[in-house]
Amino acid sequence: MADAPAPASRFPDTPQPPGTRVALLVEYDGSAFCGWQSQPHAPSVQDALEAALAAVAATPVRTHCAGRTDTGVHATGQWVHFDDPVGRSAKAWVLGTNANLPGTVRVLHAQAVPVDFHARHSATARRYRYLVTDTPVAPALYRGLVTWRRGSLDAGRMHKAAQLLLGELDFSSFRAAGCQSRTPWRRVEAISVARAGPLLCVDITANAFLHHMVRNIAGALLAIGAGERDADWLERLLACRDRRQGAETAPPDGLYLVAVRYPERFALVPPSRPFLFPFPGD
Repeated sequence: MADAPAPASRFPDTPQPPGTRVALLVEYDGSAFCGWQSQPHAPSVQDALEAALAAVAATPVRTHCAGRTDTGVHATGQWVHFDDPVGRSAKAWVLGTNANLPGTVRVLHAQAVPVDFHARHSATARRYRYLVTDTPVAPALYRGLVTWRRGSLDAGRMHKAAQLLLGELDFSSFRAAGCQSRTPWRRVEAISVARAGPLLCVDITANAFLHHMVRNIAGALLAIGAGERDADWLERLLACRDRRQGAETAPPDGLYLVAVRYPERFALVPPSRPFLFPFPGD
């Protein structure tokens, strides 16, 4: 999965022909935004990015993203595409756009892609991380970037339970009431829970996700880690297909979209820098 760019000095400065489809790798702190998608009366990541791109292009630019993150959710590996209306270089799209963005949003990489590339529809898998700390006192410096849970959490117990979610399953018990997906079936390729000092990380990769699916899974695993539920509860929860029987939805603070996988033919950049909070296996 591609989730980080080459150094800024390597951005090509040769302009591409107008109409070139451009893919951007974007990271953002979602704390101050209503989510990715543009909303009438609240600031969104999409609005901020499109305004900055328009400043570089001197004309409106419409973007499409890999995953429509919710209010307060972050990203280190959000892919976005747009069609270049004027013909700028990758360097201009990175450095020029960043000069017009708030400090909470950054374009990390830009490259030309085939015209049939679509940031959302071409994706074959997405990877999220949910970060939790169970320190005695809520952290001040990482407020909004991690979720604080009072009381000790058993990461090993959470990891063992999480393996029940692997495979092609009906995730009705983990979808939001307002989810508009036509089917509750999703394929989870990998899921793990690991601890690094005071931080726990729920790491999950799937072909796609339902609305609030990761946060609802995180909420269930937190209940298991805290000893409020037994480890086999997840299996029963899956079987009942009833969101009302699940745990509380975990807060958005600790959720990050960290990577999106695409077919190799699109030749998106490989990862070259670690996640902000490294965990075993990174």
